[in-house]
Amino acid sequence: MAVPVTYYLILSAMLFAIGVTGVLIRRNAIVIFMCIELMLNAVNLLFVTMARYMGSGSGQVFVFFVMAVSAAEVAVGLAIIIALYRNRQTLDVGDVNLLKW
Repeated sequence: MAVPVTYYLILSAMLFAIGVTGVLIRRNAIVIFMCIELMLNAVNLLFVTMARYMGSGSGQVFVFFVMAVSAAEVAVGLAIIIALYRNRQTLDVGDVNLLKW
């Protein structure tokens, strides 16, 4: 018996809500970064679900591009986080105020 589409949509919405909550509540840059990745994966699940439901392959193409952007984000984001840690010795986003005078 196949799983209904609504279950996938609810799961995707719950994953996205957990990611948004983590971004808004947590102060650690690594945890915020992982929550953003969780939100991207929730959107990927939604794309694949809707593509399967509609019977087209365009959702998988969008997922491929989202994963490519996510890989680039990981490379750049981790480089920024490592540079911040080397300069400030902390990953708390409240303590990092490099743009203030």
